[in-house]
Amino acid sequence: MVTGLTYVFYAAIVLTSALSVFFSFRSRRAADPVRRGLNAARMNISMGTLLICMALVQWFLFEPDTIRIVIGSVFIVIGLFNLFAGLRSYGHFSRLSSKPDR
Repeated sequence: MVTGLTYVFYAAIVLTSALSVFFSFRSRRAADPVRRGLNAARMNISMGTLLICMALVQWFLFEPDTIRIVIGSVFIVIGLFNLFAGLRSYGHFSRLSSKPDR
């Protein structure tokens, strides 16, 4: 059971880390501000998911102690903030990209 969770969590961490880097590069290279905003929002969503997965690793795969619980809690809070900000930005920029005057 624990080894299965280990593989799932670490695969999610590697995947979301790669997606964060990918969308970061795409965001920095985009000339269109709307496309740049969409890619930055996707990067924030990936980064939030990465931090949440890292917190879950701290909570579930290691023996609990105070430091791990505090670090996991901080990662959860920052990850949820990134996820919320990314989803909000994505909604804003996707509405901008679907306007007919663009």
